[in-house]
Amino acid sequence: MEPRRKHSTSLHTCHPCRRTTLYRIYAVVHTCGIIALMYHHAHSLVTRRSSTLITSLLLLSDIILAFLWATTTSLRLNPVHRTEYPERYESKPENFPKLDVFICTADPYKEPPLMVANTALSVLTYDYPADKISVYVSDDGGSSLTLFALMEAAKFSKHWLPYCKKNNVQDRSPEVYFSSNSHPKDEETQNLKGMYEDMKKRVEHVVDCGKVDSQSIKSIQFPEVFDLWDHKFTLNDHPTITKVLQSNETEIMPNLIYVSREKSKVSSHHFKAGALNTLLRVSSVMTNSPIILTLDCDMYSNDPTTPVRALCYLSDPKINSGLGFVQFPQKFQGINKNDIYASELKRPFDINTIGYDGLMGPIYMGTGCFFNRRVFYGPPSKPEIDELGPNWIADKSIKAQDVLALAHNVAGCNYELNTNWGSKIGFRYGSLVEDYYTGFMLHCEGWRSVFCSPKRAAFYGISPKSLVDVVGQQKRWSIGLLEVALCKYSPISYGFKSLGLFMSLGYCYYAFWPLCSIPLTVYGLLPQLAILFEVSIFPKASDPWFWLYIFLFFGSYTQDLFDFSLEGSTYRKWWNDQRMWMIRGLSSFLFGLLEFTLKTLNLSTYGFNVTSKANDDDKQRKRYEQEIFEFGPSSSMFLPMATVAIMNLLAFVWGIYGIFTREEGPIIELMLASFAVVNCLPIYEAMVLRKDNGKLPKKVSFLAGILTFVLIVLGYFLFK
Repeated sequence: MEPRRKHSTSLHTCHPCRRTTLYRIYAVVHTCGIIALMYHHAHSLVTRRSSTLITSLLLLSDIILAFLWATTTSLRLNPVHRTEYPERYESKPENFPKLDVFICTADPYKEPPLMVANTALSVLTYDYPADKISVYVSDDGGSSLTLFALMEAAKFSKHWLPYCKKNNVQDRSPEVYFSSNSHPKDEETQNLKGMYEDMKKRVEHVVDCGKVDSQSIKSIQFPEVFDLWDHKFTLNDHPTITKVLQSNETEIMPNLIYVSREKSKVSSHHFKAGALNTLLRVSSVMTNSPIILTLDCDMYSNDPTTPVRALCYLSDPKINSGLGFVQFPQKFQGINKNDIYASELKRPFDINTIGYDGLMGPIYMGTGCFFNRRVFYGPPSKPEIDELGPNWIADKSIKAQDVLALAHNVAGCNYELNTNWGSKIGFRYGSLVEDYYTGFMLHCEGWRSVFCSPKRAAFYGISPKSLVDVVGQQKRWSIGLLEVALCKYSPISYGFKSLGLFMSLGYCYYAFWPLCSIPLTVYGLLPQLAILFEVSIFPKASDPWFWLYIFLFFGSYTQDLFDFSLEGSTYRKWWNDQRMWMIRGLSSFLFGLLEFTLKTLNLSTYGFNVTSKANDDDKQRKRYEQEIFEFGPSSSMFLPMATVAIMNLLAFVWGIYGIFTREEGPIIELMLASFAVVNCLPIYEAMVLRKDNGKLPKKVSFLAGILTFVLIVLGYFLFK
């Protein structure tokens, strides 16, 4: 962490959070409590006061929870907040380095082309010298629909860019700007709005048709390019397409380049990391800008000064030699008032990130990140190891035939064969979460990073509005994280040697996320079965050990609530976040763990599934705004969650009855059941009371009831 700077010419400052000392004291106390708990479990096993199997399951669960608590605590020991001062940055255009923007899309139906076009327009109009911006859009879906939308965006940008800079527009996504009521009603604005609506209709027309028809082709500049989409063209087998849609060589406008890398049925695609490496090489050939911004196609720019904020760090000579990237937080639009699906991801994107920033810097989140291009070509202490590295001179026109030919070549599916791409240079392969893995390897090489979180969000994205989309997305994350956790470069082994104790533990927090499904399953079923069979598996209220459990439970949750409150969140959002943590643990994490295990045993395969960003169902949108859970189609991932909900309800009812019939009932067991029942209220409502299409499917409820009965039968043999 660089020292705090107090003189007025500083471009940024850094200061520790005030709660650091309090967190460190509590960490020591809580650690002592965990050690005492482990002693209690070990003593119970030795003296055989209870079933060995039950005690072993509780011990395993508590070991996992203790490990995950340690990973979280490592991020609470030195959290920092930063402030940057873009107004102090040199305003002369010649002092601004060139900037390449990478935007990735993969499916025109889950990631609508109009949305991609708006994201591109929002960065094409940055408050930055226009001739120094180049926007590269990677279309891994190889869709003519996306190319058409970008061609329309290129035409519209010639009017949109001057308007934004003339009127100091802040919302530079046209869809966002014209959808709000804050834009002026003057003639110029209304004419521009009409142009955008016409463009929108043309794009939506080709999407509805499923192809770029002859009528639409007449309105664009390069109609011949669509001849490539013939009967031989498929998603996984097509040639390279590189098209310069806009160039700053003819007028003062940013470059806009469309790239769809070559695909072959026999080649490895490497999902998003492969697309980013293709853009890295193509941009090296064409512009080779020293600064690179990576952006998801749904994350539009919300602040036109964002690049200058990043330069406050990247241009600082005191830290830039080892500074690999500047990460902005992910923010999402359209989230309902209390964020029922925890879509803000407050813990990973805000709370934990300021903790990472006090160590070696935040992890790479996959979007909203400004990179020093040099970071992709080897450690800071060694020279780059690729012919298309930062020292490559891109001094020719991006439309020159030899430049286009070389760009076409480096985007080929066989270019990376027998090279270091994806292993020692570029974005790293080997995990479905290429962003996490890439950031981890860059930190291990010695690069540092910085977290930049201005008051006005730099980027806004679109979050899933259906629970099945939420858990599906996070199941994919879980599989990818386990791939890193158990690979050659695991944070728990390689990370400890390269990063030190606290930073490697911080990376372990995500890598071993899916393991929390084990204690959640055990604590969601075992104490409840104990209630049904009138057996105590935890200390009773008269036992001194009882208070240790109370302290650890309430201490952890109080600290978590404290984190949320200090980072500007509300109690209701925190409650929904911890509820979603349990839901994910019994769906995404559990199925991710199972699927990874099956893949490791060569019993199944998995692929990359794009999360849908389209939301055309008005009824679903209305239910979301009313904070009603949307379960949608039948999914096996909801079965464990529904089973645990039923089991806890039965245990709660029986436990309440037992209070009046037994002298000293199972207090801790009943507390856990009560806590689970309150969290499961939306599930009970979706099972019994709701009639809409978003309810929990009857098939899932029926199977959950059968599974609950089976577990009770098994519990009889376990406890009797």
